Amino acid sequence: MFGLIVKIEVHPGKRDEMIGILEESAGNMAGCLSYVVAKDDGNENSIWVTEVWENAKSHDDSLALPAVKAAMPRARLLVSRFEQVAVTTPVWDGAPNAWQSKP
Repeated sequence: MFGLIVKIEVHPGKRDEMIGILEESAGNMAGCLSYVVAKDDGNENSIWVTEVWENAKSHDDSLALPAVKAAMPRARLLVSRFEQVAVTTPVWDGAPNAWQSKP
């Protein structure tokens, strides 16, 4: 398993637009087990993205998908700061019917 936690800061008033771009481009990504986009309750210009992938290659391959490549130039115009907070190794998800793995 491969995980990422990313914080995206956008220009004022652009958060919902950025969330829309992420929703459009993140569907149907092979190897993606979970892609959670969340608004930061303490900062109206911040978004948190938590990703779980089968492996790092699946994540890297997703960057070449047409929908992702098309979204990148649009997203760059909205982003003021992009921070990869953590690379993780997910080991368990307690949600019913979600992916599950044992260490």
